Amino acid sequence: MKKLTLKQIVGRIKKIKFDKFDLIVAIGKDGIMPASLLRYFLDVPISVVWINYRDKNNNPLYKNPILKKPINDKLRKIKNKRILLVDTVSRTGKTLEKAKSLLKGNNVKTFVINGKADYSLYNCKECIEWPW
Repeated sequence: MKKLTLKQIVGRIKKIKFDKFDLIVAIGKDGIMPASLLRYFLDVPISVVWINYRDKNNNPLYKNPILKKPINDKLRKIKNKRILLVDTVSRTGKTLEKAKSLLKGNNVKTFVINGKADYSLYNCKECIEWPW
């Protein structure tokens, strides 16, 4: 298991040239910490969508990701905004795709610490231990 420090993560974030965004949407619960870091650098508000697909051992719990809590009305009504969708890991992309479908009508780009996304800090197959 690869262990990352907060300093390593922040160092990689600082090297990325991000587009302009109106909103960061974290996939709860794992996307909240990296979204908070990004909020510091991008200075845009954060909202959370509560989607779940895998357990703590990274095994799928469901056939497809499910919405665990209703989306708040403000987020549901947002249209034509530039949104950065944030999670820790993306392997299959199913969770990000589920979230993107809930944010349709917006320009959504994705960010993960590890895996495949529009912005990704690492793309290693091994599991990562987060500093939080």
